[in-house]
Amino acid sequence: MMNNIHSILMVRPSSFRMNPETAKNNYFQKHTDLTDSQVLENACLEFDNLVNQLRLHGIPVNVFQDDLVHDTPDSVFPNNWISFHSNYRIAIYPMYANNRRLERNDKILKFIESKGVKIDFINDYSNAENHNLFLEGTGSMVLDRLNKKSYCSLSERTSENLIEEFCDEFNYLPIVFKSYQSTNNQRKPIYHTNVMMCIANNYSIICLDSIDSEIDKQIVLKSLKDDNKEIIEISEIQLNSFAGNMIELLYKNISFLVMSSQAYKSLSKLQIQKIEKFSKIIQSNVETIENCGGGSVRCMIAEVFN
Repeated sequence: MMNNIHSILMVRPSSFRMNPETAKNNYFQKHTDLTDSQVLENACLEFDNLVNQLRLHGIPVNVFQDDLVHDTPDSVFPNNWISFHSNYRIAIYPMYANNRRLERNDKILKFIESKGVKIDFINDYSNAENHNLFLEGTGSMVLDRLNKKSYCSLSERTSENLIEEFCDEFNYLPIVFKSYQSTNNQRKPIYHTNVMMCIANNYSIICLDSIDSEIDKQIVLKSLKDDNKEIIEISEIQLNSFAGNMIELLYKNISFLVMSSQAYKSLSKLQIQKIEKFSKIIQSNVETIENCGGGSVRCMIAEVFN
């Protein structure tokens, strides 16, 4: 069974820059010598180029232009606060950074409804912020929608209690583990699961080296193998080039794997061949967004189902 999307939602930024609130535990963010206005200009250009690439391949993209009502430097990453599901259902999520909570926007819901997407039921977990519990959407959870499994790497942004609540309400099986990256000669928790693994219908791209516990590693591997996923392993160097932050989009029963140019360039010929057995690759340069935002192409896309 194919999980075809209806379309995707992307938010064009209005105040993109490095966010010091998220940099506390996102070790992918880098300081730049560019001014804020240069960063925004570059980010908008990268955003528009990615949208054009997707549309050239026939994928319907709903672009919401972020307004300047709130200062939302990370609004280009909508998948962290909203996810769309079948049966006209969506989930709204609690966010770690105060200024990211301002991204939750009823105007976006009205906008997506104006594009023919029905929303009948909302699971809103955002009140968990009052208890310092967070679950940042499909950043915190990599959903295998086909096999109804949720892969979750625990971090300050991903609470086990909320994973269980989501999985209970959406009928997913939680696969919970911890993953790490090396930064300043220390092993630090990876802030979002979707930077260390990607799930597609027939394969998974994953940095197994980031899962330090052998028990955790075997749990994840067994789950993937049980579902007959081909495992395409990436190194930590490739992870740092956002090779884990890819997304499979199934549209009209065609599989596309969308990634950044940096991620694509980090892949070996053999890895590319393995992917191309199943998916057509779409790549686009989002270097400024990656460096300043600490997220890549997958974070920029919220899949819409109807």
